[in-house]
Amino acid sequence: MAPSNKPEVEDSKSQGASTSLDESIQSFLDNLAVKRSEHTVRSYGSDLAQLSNFLEGEFRLDTNALRGYLRQYAPTPITRARKLSTLRTFVKFLKRTGFLDHDPTESLEAPIRRRRLPKALNQDQTQELLDQPDEGRSPLRDRALLELMYAAGVRASEVVGVNVRDLDLSDQSLRVHGKGNKERIVLFGSTCASAIRDYLAGERTAPKQGDALFTNDQGARLTTRTVQNVVKRWAKRVGLPPTTSPHTLRHSFATHMLDGGADLKSVQQLLGHESLATTQIYTHVSVERLREAVVLAHPKSPKAKV
Repeated sequence: MAPSNKPEVEDSKSQGASTSLDESIQSFLDNLAVKRSEHTVRSYGSDLAQLSNFLEGEFRLDTNALRGYLRQYAPTPITRARKLSTLRTFVKFLKRTGFLDHDPTESLEAPIRRRRLPKALNQDQTQELLDQPDEGRSPLRDRALLELMYAAGVRASEVVGVNVRDLDLSDQSLRVHGKGNKERIVLFGSTCASAIRDYLAGERTAPKQGDALFTNDQGARLTTRTVQNVVKRWAKRVGLPPTTSPHTLRHSFATHMLDGGADLKSVQQLLGHESLATTQIYTHVSVERLREAVVLAHPKSPKAKV
């Protein structure tokens, strides 16, 4: 006689009998909010709201039900991978808190995803971006922003959170708070230091509150949207792709560091990556650059100049 799936369903129902699915989802999201960003909590909440809708609020977390949920709400490999990650994190929470004693996601397979290589400017493009004459309403501030993002590889969210007290111009170093509020020290060169000095001396509006390094005309801390607009405006002036963003400068920093001979571990620490595997993607970018150079320059290459 074929084995039945009923025990698995009954286990999940019995363990969830004292609480509804929606209540367990809310408990999970409350727990998540302590450790993760608001954006992440919203994303997980959206996925789990769909799960509750699919299960009609029943605490019925068996493999077949979850497979049906993914089939209905995750039509593409990227969506399936994200929603499966949400389910696995949710199930871990339920097991840890005693609502489940098994993992119904174990036999659910994630799709094979091709990892996209990050877009990076080459060194000539970066130089062209940063060598522009000062223009606009806040040219000294905008130049200091761009120089710092490229020189130190910081994220837009990190650069807007920087305070003056985090900055050491004599040592050319900066303390930043990255994802998960993890603190790290980043370094920058003399060109960046000079741009920051010019901004502080000639253009910075004193903040109304706090100690923000980068402020607008009213003394409020800049938003990430403003930083994105600054990068796009400067990129457009020199004809760089419209997709150029603060993250492009971060990718360019990492790629150029590796192209220049920096070791992977150092780049990992400067970028604030938890896993070395995350940083390793930039080695592929560097290899692609080398491949392009060989294709263009080697005498046996079909594209080589004759």
